[in-house]
Formats: sequence, C-alpha cells, structure tokens
Amino acid sequence: MGRPRTPLLDRERIGATALELLDDHGEFSVPQVARRLGVQTGSVYHHVDGRAGVIELVRERVSASIDTATLDLGPWDTALAAWARSYRAAFAAHPHAIPLLMTSPVRAPKVLAQYERAVRLLLDVGFPVERVMTVITALENLVLGSALDLAAPETMWELPAGSPGTENLADALAATGPGRADAAFELALAAFMEHCRALGPTPSHPPDAHPGPSGA
Repeated sequence: MGRPRTPLLDRERIGATALELLDDHGEFSVPQVARRLGVQTGSVYHHVDGRAGVIELVRERVSASIDTATLDLGPWDTALAAWARSYRAAFAAHPHAIPLLMTSPVRAPKVLAQYERAVRLLLDVGFPVERVMTVITALENLVLGSALDLAAPETMWELPAGSPGTENLADALAATGPGRADAAFELALAAFMEHCRALGPTPSHPPDAHPGPSGA
C-alpha cells in the first residue's frame, strides 16, 4: 500500500487532541491522547518531549487565538487594554486549560515571542525595566481570573428563600443585571490601566507617543 497523504501523527494533532480532552474532561494524560489518536503512547513521545511538551502544544493552540496585532495599536495604553481583552477571550474559550498552563513554565517559542512584544511595548514608552514583568503578571492575574469568571454561572450566589441576614446582598444581586463578569472585568481593567499610567511612561516618553510595531 502507498503511504498516506497526511501523517497519522504530528504535533498539531497532538496539541489539538490534548486541548479537546482538557475541554471535555478538565485534564489529559499522554496515554489518553494516544488512545484518542489511535496510536501507541510511545509514538506520541517521538513528537514531543514528554507531558511538558504536550502542555506547550496546548499553550500554543490557546494563545494562537490572542490577537497580537493589538500590541501595535497606539497609544500604548490602548494597545495593552486591547491585548488584555483578546487574551481574556482566548482563555475564556478553554477555562480548564488555565490552571494547567498557569502552573507550568512557558517554553513555547511562539508564546515567548508574544511576551517579547508586550515587554517591548512597555519598554519603548519608558516603563522602568524592573516594573515591566510586574505589570504584565498583574495584568495576567486580572485577565485569567476574569476568564474563569466567564466560565462560572451568571449567578454565583444562591440565597435560600426567606433567608434572614442577606437582604442587602439580595438587593445588590437583583440590581446587577446581565453581563456581571464583563462589567467587573472592564471596571478592574480601567483601574489597572489608570495605575499603570501613574507608573510610567517616564517624562521623556509622553503617553500619546507610540513607536509603532516592535517587529518581534
């Protein structure tokens, strides 16, 4: 028989399958990935460096949905806020991946390149280098917490009928209306961005100046 036109196994299929398992079951193992692909576990290891390698394939797939063109917008605060919204949307689509990816070191070259662009954005407008990773990490904490919130029920507080002592909470919940998670994210993002404007840029880099695409 002739060889198949497409390979039975490759890194793209491994990453896609691991992400499917995460979405469906909240976890994955390399043997599970192999079974779903109809191959031996050892065959998967021919394409990736163990479970850590599969995790990085998952990271690449999720992060590929982040619109990196937002980092080329101007001014810098518009770029950073737009990146945060796109980042949130990408991870909100795969909430089970968040705990896994946020507790594993980032090694995927494509994802590292995206961080490089974010770092360059802040450095180019004058943020002190010692503050840059603190800003990015704080933004990620905000983004990923909100992404998990989007996956939660719209109403996270269930009050027993006639329960005393929660009248104010009941009134506040009734007044919130739809879109609680989105409203909370935008409030937190606005406060975060206001604080970042106070941290930087330096006087030699006015806030409305933007150096253009970083080329990373």
